[in-house]
Amino acid sequence: MVEAKNLFMKYGKGRQLALDNVNFFIDRGEFVFFVGSSGAGKSTLLKLIIRELKPTDGVLKVFNRDVGRLPRHRLPYLRRNIGMVFQDFRLMEERSVYDNVAFAMTVIGSSRREIKRRVPHVLNLVGLQDKAKAKITDLSGGEQQRVGLARAIANRPAMIIADEPTGNLDPGTALDIMNLLRSINLRGTTVLVATHNRDIVDRFKKRVIYLENGRLVADEQKGIYTHVH
Repeated sequence: MVEAKNLFMKYGKGRQLALDNVNFFIDRGEFVFFVGSSGAGKSTLLKLIIRELKPTDGVLKVFNRDVGRLPRHRLPYLRRNIGMVFQDFRLMEERSVYDNVAFAMTVIGSSRREIKRRVPHVLNLVGLQDKAKAKITDLSGGEQQRVGLARAIANRPAMIIADEPTGNLDPGTALDIMNLLRSINLRGTTVLVATHNRDIVDRFKKRVIYLENGRLVADEQKGIYTHVH
């Protein structure tokens, strides 16, 4: 599903190393935490996976394609199969919950009929079936992140990438969001989560890839945050 081989990423004039010879393989259906302090390389890695950035050196394969060499016209196909969840939600605030999720489907050319069928289904999955008409600005942070999740799964992606999805949420709400991600994973979707949240990582006992100053320093099945650091 995702394979990094001798992956390097350098930024800026000083060519500072953001990723330094990173190697890992993530199989279909896995749930993986990327952990490490700010500047460790977590967000850089996620941006490489969705091809917002190209690696300086090495190979990064996503769905068996080398994304560094992927022609621009293939990018929509790559991103269509990846659902993104962000710390800052990135929703259309003046629109309804329904419209935010429907928009993700419209963009890839889904039919009206498919949208009408699918949106209520995904809102039900994330527990927002009663909020379809609500405006984003009238929702709590936790509800907004549920809309973000509904939008991410609307197009049945093979993989969900969540960048600090609980960063702006209280502990109870954070746990709800992570439980939703786990249930999505149990349906067969690969889930990658970049996080600082020790409690969540320790509680979920999933695979943990630990980055420090751009290097992969630990990769543990059923890992906990405190073990690896």
